[in-house]
Amino acid sequence: MAQVKIEDIIVNDLSRGMRNALEEAVREVLPDADFDRAELFRAFKRAVRRKCSTWEQVRDDYVKGEP
Repeated sequence: MAQVKIEDIIVNDLSRGMRNALEEAVREVLPDADFDRAELFRAFKRAVRRKCSTWEQVRDDYVKGEP
C-alpha cells in the first residue's frame, strides 16, 4: 500500500478546493449557520491533525505517479 502525508495534501495541494467543499457541505446541512469560512477550515485542519496519522495508508490504485 502507498502512503500519503495527509495534512500536507490538504493544506498545500487541495486547500482552496477543500475549503470550498467544506463550506458548501456545511451550508447544505445547516443552511442558516453563521460561521467564518477561514476559521472553519482551520478547525478542520486541526481535526485532521488530531484524528489522522501523519502518514495515512491508501490503496496503490489510488496513487498515480507522474509520467
